[in-house]
Amino acid sequence: MIFLRSCLFFVCFWLWSILMNVAFLPMLAFNRIWIVRGQTIWSKGILVLMKNICGLKVEVRGQENLPEGRALIACKHQSIFETTAFHWLVNDPAVILKKELLSVPIYGWYCRKTKMIAVDRKGHASALRSMIAQAEQALEDERQIVIFPEGTRTAVDEDLPYQPGIAALYSKLNTPIIPMALNTGLFWPRKKFLCHPGTIVIEFLPPIEAGLKRKEFVGQLKACIDENTTRLIEEGRRKHIEK
Repeated sequence: MIFLRSCLFFVCFWLWSILMNVAFLPMLAFNRIWIVRGQTIWSKGILVLMKNICGLKVEVRGQENLPEGRALIACKHQSIFETTAFHWLVNDPAVILKKELLSVPIYGWYCRKTKMIAVDRKGHASALRSMIAQAEQALEDERQIVIFPEGTRTAVDEDLPYQPGIAALYSKLNTPIIPMALNTGLFWPRKKFLCHPGTIVIEFLPPIEAGLKRKEFVGQLKACIDENTTRLIEEGRRKHIEK
């Protein structure tokens, strides 16, 4: 049953995505906020499909830790889900993504229009400088920057080191960073066309204030995200997977 419901969900997911991508093409000629609003509608539609087809709900915790204006969010990355979720979690996200995505037809056009922060992962020092410059502009525009410190999706219980970008942003932007833990990989695993019923939990954690030394900051951030992600995964397994 889970397999059949998952198949139906992904068919609807792609049909909905194609419809929204085509419908908002004319908006590329106007103010970028129209594309931002379209992304919000698209991502909320995915929530409806998840709930009604897969029996998969979403719970958000710790929203009191997220300011309304400028912010820097460091998020665990286990699933496609979180790449869609930020379009409704925050008003105008500036997601840090790999530069190659800008070359994808339509999707890349939308990323350029909404001023996502594109990084050339082979560019090393020059790529870091470009990322910081784009991030500074995003903060000036009162946007909320989203970075996945590991740089890629990870399987549940997998542990990867953090990429240099998160430390560079923290030290150069001189702004608090908000850790974010989740258990999405339990229900929408990476590289699998399956969606299990249950409740995805995503949690904004208390900010880490600016001013720490780089090594101390990275250690504190990783410990915070990993420990709370483990807690949410254990909770999800206990409530939904191990029944």
